[in-house]
Amino acid sequence: SPWNALFQAMESEISAAFDSGEPEDILSRAFKLTVTREDICTLQPLGWLNDRIMNFYMGLLVERSKKEGYPAVYAFNTFFYSKLSSTSHKGVKKWTKGVDIFEHDVILVPIHLRIHWTLLVVDLREKTIKYFDSLGQKGDHICKTVLKYLEEESKEKRNIELTASEWILHSMGTEEIPQQNNGSDCGVFVCKFADFISRDKPIIFTPEHMPYFRRKMVWEIIHQQLL
Repeated sequence: SPWNALFQAMESEISAAFDSGEPEDILSRAFKLTVTREDICTLQPLGWLNDRIMNFYMGLLVERSKKEGYPAVYAFNTFFYSKLSSTSHKGVKKWTKGVDIFEHDVILVPIHLRIHWTLLVVDLREKTIKYFDSLGQKGDHICKTVLKYLEEESKEKRNIELTASEWILHSMGTEEIPQQNNGSDCGVFVCKFADFISRDKPIIFTPEHMPYFRRKMVWEIIHQQLL
């Protein structure tokens, strides 16, 4: 069938991305990022996703959100939170130069905790800040840090005081979101949490989907297009 042929073509392209050529070959370029074969190889089974893959995928989600029918998405890059938490609003003030983050519906904050990826999501429509961790750890302090950032950013950029008491902060529990069953899939979980949230879809995938999601992400990054 034509579907089968297409699938075979995609599969061989994905395998070639992993197996042929040099580690430093450039396989994709966008969002001021360059993705090499070495970066793409972190998407192999049990590979640990690096910053470039995470940031590129967030770029794809933001791009898609500009289309009709999607919530408007803003994504911070993976270095934002560590900078914010080690300095303060002052340390990251320039990161949003020329951007009003409050004109968006959803703000994605991928978070790099030494050897673990998690995701924080601000929904400006509902005034919620939710923390997604595929190992089930709580991130209440992370939610608070970001709320404080939003308060300062709002004052600074729009001269509007946010009312902190109107906001709901919540760390997602292990019964609310799928959990990883190995030590290396956290980055893929973060990308897929972000993918579903940025389509206003309920998060219904499971750890069993991870090998498929990894291969799909290879294709999407190389083609700069979400399937």
